[in-house]
Amino acid sequence: MNRQDLKTIIYAEKKKDETNKYKHKICVCCGAGCISSGSEEVMKKLQEEIKTRGLENEVEVIPTGCMGPCNQGPLMKFLPDYNIYQKVDCSNISTIVQSQLIEKKPIEDLLLFADSREKPFIDARDDPYFKKQLKIALKNCGHINPERIEDYLVHNGYQALDKVLFEMSPEEVIAEIKQSRIRGRGGAGYPAGLKWETVYKYVNDQKYVICNGDEGDPGAFMDRSVLEGNPHRVLEGMAIAGYAIGANKGYAYIRGEYPLAIKRFELAIKQSRKLGLLGNNILGTTFSFDVEVRIGAGAFVCGEETALIASIEGKRGTPRPRPPFPAESGLWGKPTLINNVETFAAISPIINNGGEWYSEIGTPKSAGTKVFALAGKINYAGLIEVPMGTTLREIVFDIGGGIQNGEEFKAAQTGGPSGGCIPAEHLDVKMDYESLISLGSIMGSGGLIIMDKSSDMVDVARFFMEFCMDESCGKCVPCRVGTRMMHDLLQKICDNKATQIDLDRLEELAVYVKETSLCGLGGSAPNPLLSTLRHFRQEYENRILQHD
Repeated sequence: MNRQDLKTIIYAEKKKDETNKYKHKICVCCGAGCISSGSEEVMKKLQEEIKTRGLENEVEVIPTGCMGPCNQGPLMKFLPDYNIYQKVDCSNISTIVQSQLIEKKPIEDLLLFADSREKPFIDARDDPYFKKQLKIALKNCGHINPERIEDYLVHNGYQALDKVLFEMSPEEVIAEIKQSRIRGRGGAGYPAGLKWETVYKYVNDQKYVICNGDEGDPGAFMDRSVLEGNPHRVLEGMAIAGYAIGANKGYAYIRGEYPLAIKRFELAIKQSRKLGLLGNNILGTTFSFDVEVRIGAGAFVCGEETALIASIEGKRGTPRPRPPFPAESGLWGKPTLINNVETFAAISPIINNGGEWYSEIGTPKSAGTKVFALAGKINYAGLIEVPMGTTLREIVFDIGGGIQNGEEFKAAQTGGPSGGCIPAEHLDVKMDYESLISLGSIMGSGGLIIMDKSSDMVDVARFFMEFCMDESCGKCVPCRVGTRMMHDLLQKICDNKATQIDLDRLEELAVYVKETSLCGLGGSAPNPLLSTLRHFRQEYENRILQHD
């Protein structure tokens, strides 16, 4: 397929969309969270109800990806009115259809947020949950059918790839990414443009692009939801990256616990190949690029890029010393670009709208938006995307609806097992890379666990240390032995059997492990411990045995 063929298909799909015979579209969330709550049965029942009432020529029902507030699912969105119903089940489908479609009256008691907001927002976009968000990586998740490439094309899909292939040189693409100031969303926050430029400069007969979808942090599900809700966006970003650095092969490494994400991404690959958007001579150009999926086997350490590379190569997933960095010697010793799912999902908007547009969002040092997975003791747990620099208070109380049962906020744990805990006195901290580091935490991949007064911070530290201990690959002594020793000391404190000597030893060990571990897992494993000691030391001291 050449460029003109693509334009013809897009024009035809847009024309079909504009002249759509349907008066209403009902989007049923079929992301993993809502599916676990029964959304597939809800959608089937809804389709039957529509057919029974003779509305099949007026109402279109489609499955979508994540809409956001996962703990309120199954979710059902009526367009064009933008009424969203929460906790829908098969028993109230008939009532909703009768009131919403026949009588034209939304059922306010069943609308999203009706159970805790002062008033139900009939148009959900007026609620702070959506109003304070800015969706770039999550654009169109919850709005399109992720299993139809035509839905993606109608919403400017693959227009960025078309633009770079016919209007931009690889150097110009990299310059645009650098101008955007986007930093890798996998956790380290390294400038993506500089990484792309580094790989581009290495001359080699073969280069690779890897999408890191091995999301293993407890409480994190950002990448899963993007892959489930808009897989073509990630695929397009990978293809643009391949063009920019001179690679013709890509791998998407997705954790095995994400079967739906794997299924939809593999389907997206097949659809793109069929239309000539992947494979040889894309759109009639000399550029060739193809993608394969590699499934992770559940090892948290494989989120580290050198361990991930080893796993793709069929080896045991253990990190190796750097340098050389993957940009120089990565997959099978060739220059390799590795970015995570969220980073690739932001690439096509940057190309379409310009790097300057993206750089003006967020803060001077942390540009763009960030996807967070809200979990824990919060009213609206789920997926959000906000501009960098949005405060923790806005996220918890304006978007997240506050703490469950009206309890008092105690702390937020950011960055997964590598992150730290932020106490109530820092609720107004800006959620950007530098601000979180100054508090002893990190952005990480975007997990955000909210805790109330019932949370025991020593036990929180013990939980994350146990996770790191179990997930250590065992290659280096500081991580293999150090995490176990720290866990045992934390358990001793939790059991009220520790002394001041044990607490001192715990702090000393944390510094050793942080400074001497081989990879990021061991180097960041002490973070939850050190941050809780910094902000909640009294809880540790209250458990220490006192001796005369």
